[in-house]
Amino acid sequence: MRTRFAENIDSLAGELAAMCRLTVTAMREASGALLQADLGLAEHVIDVSSELDAAASRWEQRAFSLLALQAPVAHDLRFMVGGLHISADLHRMGGLAVHIAKIVRRRHPEHVVPEEVLEVFTRMGAVAVAQAEETEQVLQHRDPERALGLLTADDTMDDLHRGLFAITQDDDWPHGVTAAVDITLLGRFYERFCDHTVEIGRRVIFLETGVLPEQG
Repeated sequence: MRTRFAENIDSLAGELAAMCRLTVTAMREASGALLQADLGLAEHVIDVSSELDAAASRWEQRAFSLLALQAPVAHDLRFMVGGLHISADLHRMGGLAVHIAKIVRRRHPEHVVPEEVLEVFTRMGAVAVAQAEETEQVLQHRDPERALGLLTADDTMDDLHRGLFAITQDDDWPHGVTAAVDITLLGRFYERFCDHTVEIGRRVIFLETGVLPEQG
């Protein structure tokens, strides 16, 4: 019975990594749509977001079913509790990619990103995708030492976000309030995307060690 339970835990862990893989794809495509004003790519992100919705729902159902049928020990219970939080974080990450895609769709055929901030958003997209890819590896291997790296890996994104805010608030900003609002929202979506990877890192450390690191 314990062997089957352990196999179910491993399967659930693999499903979390697979969900994270969906967020990698969603953010990569959303960023591509943003930088290229690609309506088709934006629509694809929005359409496939239902896959992540379904995956998160299935994970929760499997986890609750397993809890109802078994008597988990401390480590198993930590995994279930931490996994539910991780599943929610991954779901929100996918939602943030969809928010980016929806802004692209709303402004099409215009480019949402003016020349002044194009390089910043290019870097933001690359950082977000890299952070999500590392999160996938952390979930795949459940390595608390590697998870520790996620807790500070979003510092670059924070710096980019601050720089973006400074550009849009400059007196010489030539694109008006509407563009500034879009840029501010987009920057926040990227920042929050990476914040969720930090939270996942904290949860992985908790489920493997029983210690939940303090929030930075």
